[in-house]
Amino acid sequence: MAGKITCECGKRYSWKPELAGKRAKCKCGGIVKFPMEDPEALELAEAKDFDALIRSMPPHETSESGADIYRHEARTKPFELAIGDSDSIDAISKHIEKYIGPADGVFHEIVSDLVHIDIHMVAPTEARPWHTLVTSGMSDRPMTVGDDPAMREFAHAELLICLPPDWPLDEQSFEDDANYWPIRWLKTIARMPHEYETWVGSGHTIPNGDPPEPFGSNTKMCCMLLLQSSLVEEGFHQLKVGGKTINFYALFPLYKEEMEAKLKKGSDYLMEKFDKEQITELLDVGRKNSCRKFMGLF
Repeated sequence: MAGKITCECGKRYSWKPELAGKRAKCKCGGIVKFPMEDPEALELAEAKDFDALIRSMPPHETSESGADIYRHEARTKPFELAIGDSDSIDAISKHIEKYIGPADGVFHEIVSDLVHIDIHMVAPTEARPWHTLVTSGMSDRPMTVGDDPAMREFAHAELLICLPPDWPLDEQSFEDDANYWPIRWLKTIARMPHEYETWVGSGHTIPNGDPPEPFGSNTKMCCMLLLQSSLVEEGFHQLKVGGKTINFYALFPLYKEEMEAKLKKGSDYLMEKFDKEQITELLDVGRKNSCRKFMGLF
């Protein structure tokens, strides 16, 4: 007989053998934890002793540094055609122009799922001698940040990445994935929170698979770290429009050892390494691995 477990919001879920030991995200943003297949746990569920049931559940998965680890199952949400919010696109375009410069091109999605993701491209200048790519559309929907009022400010986000001035950005060059993967990852992370009813923010890492594989044939980096941009002034980090606050995060590609160091020792440890090596979001596919000896030292 299947028991029942409940989320903090009061919504109840049936325990099923295939859910044993797994965690699920409730619509309220809370985490529902399903117990392992255990007679005692089932008895607790049937007796509606939910406090005892929670105590019987497996511990929340965290890294050695104490950070939460989320593992997403295959997407079940159906395709949903999305059309961009013209007012939001206009506000983001003006924000980009104010703090970075006018966009000299936009990659428009032809068919969009859940959110319409465009990428605004700002060409290199004397002051900023690199390409800056910024998304719009990710913030059209709020991310699932839960019911804590303090988290509402982080419900909307957009992303950016900086590429070397000689990085090819034409359609023909994009046929080679070694040129296209930074653009693909902007789109992937921009859509991910809406696909899996989760959220991303500063300090979050997203690996390229489990175990992670290199992003492309031209690099050994295999994980993305989200942080506030280090190459734009502070005023760019947030934009208030239409009653919402949009947070802009830069993508920092990581090596496997850097991701492992961050999970083991925490974000501050990795930031110290980045500061020492002067690592920014300006992509260098062959840059020095700041934690290359990490696995040998710990």
